[in-house]
Amino acid sequence: MIPRRTAAALAATLLATGVTPLFLGSPASAAVAKHYDDFNGDGHRDVAYGGYNDDGRVGGTVTVVYGTASGPGTPIQRIHQDTAGIPGSGEEDDRFGESLASADLNKDGYADLVVGNPTEHVGSEQYRGSVTIVWGSASGLSGGTEVTPKSGAQGHFGSDVATGDFNGDGSPDLAVVGGYETWLYRGSFGRSGSTGSVSKIDKVDAGWYSYGLAAGRINGDSKTDLVILGEQFVDGQTVERAWYLKGSASGLTSGPSKTVAATTAAIGDFDKNGYGDIAFGRPYSHDGKGSLLVWRGTSSGPSGSAMYNQASSGVSGSPEADDNFGYALSAGDVDGDGYADLAVGVPHEDVNGSEDQGGVHLFRGGAGGLSGLRTTWIPQTVTGPAAEYAAFGYTVRLRDVTHDGRADMGVGAAGTSLILRGTTGTPSGTGAFVLPEFGGEFAD
Repeated sequence: MIPRRTAAALAATLLATGVTPLFLGSPASAAVAKHYDDFNGDGHRDVAYGGYNDDGRVGGTVTVVYGTASGPGTPIQRIHQDTAGIPGSGEEDDRFGESLASADLNKDGYADLVVGNPTEHVGSEQYRGSVTIVWGSASGLSGGTEVTPKSGAQGHFGSDVATGDFNGDGSPDLAVVGGYETWLYRGSFGRSGSTGSVSKIDKVDAGWYSYGLAAGRINGDSKTDLVILGEQFVDGQTVERAWYLKGSASGLTSGPSKTVAATTAAIGDFDKNGYGDIAFGRPYSHDGKGSLLVWRGTSSGPSGSAMYNQASSGVSGSPEADDNFGYALSAGDVDGDGYADLAVGVPHEDVNGSEDQGGVHLFRGGAGGLSGLRTTWIPQTVTGPAAEYAAFGYTVRLRDVTHDGRADMGVGAAGTSLILRGTTGTPSGTGAFVLPEFGGEFAD
């Protein structure tokens, strides 16, 4: 029988390998982690995001703030390609952490972090890109394994990543953009680099090129669906489109496409009818004023749409060139009423003469879906004095990290980035959690 390792022995081993132990909680059960972002299996959701490099080091850094019973804690972990056990090495034009997602990929009870580095050089292959799975454990994230790109995926591999149980077999799967195509890696995953079967998701002979992903449940069944943002040649011209793929026992089944020039997407059931709606951020539409398009979910997939912008009734402010309304999106139930809400970042909004101060519009879900009449403006000033070029809202994330049944709002800014507590009213800066060393985007 293999002797059970004590917490003290595990901590000593981690210190010897150069990894700082963060939390030594009770081991998780040998089942898929309850939360896809609980890296140390203690029952509390953790927060991962792009961070600043150490002095004298390059290549990109991911920062992890571990959860506690009251929300995000103060100890942090920094992970990069010069961290012991992480494949590769930091190079000047690497972007380790450019894309992030998480899930319990090896089904050991600890969530794992998926890190994309789309500009990684591998041997003589410049900008081949890489995707690294950093493994969860009782002590937090430790050690990593590269996902092997298939032939045709070598080219900015890891431009975007998304996780979900797309075939409903109980093992989380991984979708990766590489070589301007989407690749589906079926679970489960092993530390040796093993995966299930891999397939390319492409519109055959349709001139399709992928650049973005969003995963969620849209048609009401138990399988995860996937939305791919991309470009397609139509009548000799390049058209930006979104493509819905239904989760199925075989992996993903092609569904309808929609012409929409979106740079980001989020999925949430805004009208609580049991079907996920797809929100598309269009920050560069209408001379950069920006807009939001919602493709409504039904039992057969998305159908019908509605558009919103800062000229919509009830939405504060007014549309101005280069505001970039819709630059960032995230869905979650902020007030605990059962309807998904939507955070919409407007990072280049000028406020009272302060250029690019930014802010976030919170659209409340309700009967009939989103409505401008149920919106709240959350200004940059919740962090302190008004500041120019703060770009408040350039990344947003709605997740319940305080265990009260309401999603809390993470907001990235060039100044102070923080998590605002979800309430039955408007999230405010009172009791907010400051996120240290924030320099990138939140994990999906």
